[in-house]
Amino acid sequence: MSRNLDSPVQTQMAVAVFKSPIGREYHGNDRKPTGRRRVFVQTESGCVLGMELDRNDNAHMVKRRLQIALNVSVEESSLTFGDMVLKNDLSAIRNDSPLLLTRNLMHRSSSTPCLSPSGRDIQQRDRSGPIEILGQSSRFTRTKELVNEIVTALKAGVDPIPVHGGLGGAYYFRNSRGECVAIVKPTDEEPFAPNNPKGFVGKILGQPGFKRSVRVGETGFREVAAYLLDYDHFANVPPTALVKITHSIFNVNDFDRKKKHFSKIASFQQFISHDFDASDHGTSSFPVSSVHRIGILDIRILNTDRHAGNLLVRKVNNGGKFGQQVELIPIDHGLCLPESLEDPYFEWIHWAQASIPFSEDELDYIESLDPYHDSEMLRNELPMIREACLRVLTLCTIFLKQAAGYGLCLAEIGEMMTREFRRGEEEPSELEMLCMEARRAAAERERETYVLSPKPGSQEDGFQFEIDCDDSESSINPTLPFHFGFGRNPLSKLVEEDENDEDAVLPASGKVPSVSNLSMSLNKSLSVGDSSAAHRSASEQLPASPSFVKVADMTDEGWGVFLEKFQGLLAHALTDRKSGSVGSRQKQRLGTSCRF
Repeated sequence: MSRNLDSPVQTQMAVAVFKSPIGREYHGNDRKPTGRRRVFVQTESGCVLGMELDRNDNAHMVKRRLQIALNVSVEESSLTFGDMVLKNDLSAIRNDSPLLLTRNLMHRSSSTPCLSPSGRDIQQRDRSGPIEILGQSSRFTRTKELVNEIVTALKAGVDPIPVHGGLGGAYYFRNSRGECVAIVKPTDEEPFAPNNPKGFVGKILGQPGFKRSVRVGETGFREVAAYLLDYDHFANVPPTALVKITHSIFNVNDFDRKKKHFSKIASFQQFISHDFDASDHGTSSFPVSSVHRIGILDIRILNTDRHAGNLLVRKVNNGGKFGQQVELIPIDHGLCLPESLEDPYFEWIHWAQASIPFSEDELDYIESLDPYHDSEMLRNELPMIREACLRVLTLCTIFLKQAAGYGLCLAEIGEMMTREFRRGEEEPSELEMLCMEARRAAAERERETYVLSPKPGSQEDGFQFEIDCDDSESSINPTLPFHFGFGRNPLSKLVEEDENDEDAVLPASGKVPSVSNLSMSLNKSLSVGDSSAAHRSASEQLPASPSFVKVADMTDEGWGVFLEKFQGLLAHALTDRKSGSVGSRQKQRLGTSCRF
């Protein structure tokens, strides 16, 4: 089937300039590409270029073309793809993948060849359409229809309009009738990103952002992940896709506005007409099933910001029956799937509906969830997603399945995941306590294995991205993969007052100290790299949240042992809770109410 060049919906499975068909990039775990690929390279200032690759291309060639096409410096820069720093070989890159070109402050390379522009380099230009969907999921059908409507409207002169609320840049795109049909959020206009239109700037793409475990520029694909994980439209998440989109309305700070159009990578979500949000309506009328389904999704993805403002409420025609029926639509999932365990915020946790037991249908749905299948699906659909995020998804899904299987209701499960505040101090949740104990047990086993069969001291090749990088540096902060061994506490850094303090670990007694005892203050705020009087500080928003449990620093083998220990400890904890030996405690919670 030939490509329709007139269609505004271009999903890049075939590229017009190539005559040969494009095969699938992945076959199971085989990551060798077949045929040509198209990628989207984004600079840390937000500029995006669509680029065709062939088998002979390497990272140096890509950077050189980017330098010529966008007039950007590529000196001492790195090309990254999720957790990977691309040095030369591009065989792991999939079709439609977004890459990031960022400053490399870690090391200098003397092996980078000095490339002279070739004819092909000079001719490199962006052949993208006005809106291009990144990814090939069959669930993007509705998004393709919306793109068709919007492109037709753009040609007719119906321009998008900016969203004035929130902290990040967002835009309503309309159809030919002037109706809002989609909301677009560019990745480089998020809070603290380079082109944020509301003054919240100071960091580069890839650095820790609003939450330390969610990086600047990476909330968009989390929005898509939440939609893809909402199988059978179970929780009612609106259709969402990652797109490359070009328009003059987008914001670019410190740039000559004579250039009329700017290309951005952005999340593209269907706009759902609604009557109000959950903060404007009494919760007693919310259907139990809707609350349960949204709660199940929030637990799986460890949603750290489920507040009333991102629960839309729409009235439903009830056929003249007594009482007004409503349905709930969850939106704004950019702060889900953090890279380490965070304190979630669940607006529904104290609603009456959350204390009602799950229905049989809901229990069947929970039982059918497969976190390993989910992780592989996201690797295929969103290959830039970091492995630590997938580990959090796996851990939380296992926790949900076991807890629901033991008869816990939604509120009880949420309470076990929520941290406690005592005398202004933040303490680990019950889930985090179990994970900390599992890490200790896993470390003990690995230590014993090391004693019995010592391995050579050399580490595996590769990079591990540490979320606690210094804000003044690039996010590319590679360290060797972590291995447990002699002289190393089984827990990695729990909290850091000083980010360079590598010795902040649990005491030998095993007692978990409060945050204050570890010199962690709730008043500590995220720092902004380049503050000025014209720019608002991140400290106006959220205090830094301590990270009690990290999952990125474990080897694959260590991760498997950790999950085994965790499930055993969880079973004991749930048995104790069910028997009544452990009572549930009412927790004081602090919210975020982040409105991007």
